[in-house]
Amino acid sequence: MVTSTAKSPAHKATQDRFRPPAKRVGRVLKALEKAYPEAKIALHYSTPLECVVAVILSAQSTDVRVNLVTPELFAKYRRPEDYLRVPEEELQRDIQSTGFFRQKARALRGMAQKLIDDYGGEVPSTVAELITLPGVARKTANVVQLNLFPEVAMKDPDAGIAVDTHVGRVAVRLAFTDHGPKEAVKIERDLMEVVPKKAWLRVTDLFIEHGRQTCDAKRPRCEDCPIEKYCPASQEAGLPDLYRTAVKAKPPRPRKPK
Repeated sequence: MVTSTAKSPAHKATQDRFRPPAKRVGRVLKALEKAYPEAKIALHYSTPLECVVAVILSAQSTDVRVNLVTPELFAKYRRPEDYLRVPEEELQRDIQSTGFFRQKARALRGMAQKLIDDYGGEVPSTVAELITLPGVARKTANVVQLNLFPEVAMKDPDAGIAVDTHVGRVAVRLAFTDHGPKEAVKIERDLMEVVPKKAWLRVTDLFIEHGRQTCDAKRPRCEDCPIEKYCPASQEAGLPDLYRTAVKAKPPRPRKPK
């Protein structure tokens, strides 16, 4: 009897789950691109200033809520100067439903003043410049740069990948990082080593869409997942959920000095 040495599709799929991230990332992105071809930033804006404002407002809020607020906001505040010409309390009322409206109003006014003082009223294009704006941290800077200035991002040594809760969760489940889902800076660094730079914007958009539609935090729909065969945390395959394991993991208790 001749025994075939060919590996079955099921065996291959199992092997694909545990290949190094660099060996899987291309197939993962291709499959996600096919599943979510329209994936893009969910915030609505039409100018660079509107993009920065929308991203600042999205902190501790939802994109849906921000998109309900910004049409009237953008009609009223068209230039950086407009955020400074009204009393701060009025701006607070205009953005109140996005939450943390006092802090956000201060950030928007500070951002507007910085644009006027240092950048001629225009939104700068490099990460180093963007993070000088009040209310703009590294994640925000990545979102703004990758969506507004992708050509600059390709050459910017400070460019990176925007990591939100969805991106972190998907990265952990795919074992593209060894860090916990809340360690955004470390996850970003790991993803930058694995994902080709030309795909940095798409990986954020695709992971966010995948996290919203399929890779839910509590109930991932692994049975309908377009990248299930590449996932080492697949519930369909009976594997441990790497995300839940990471969330439940507690840091070691510090020892008392002797």
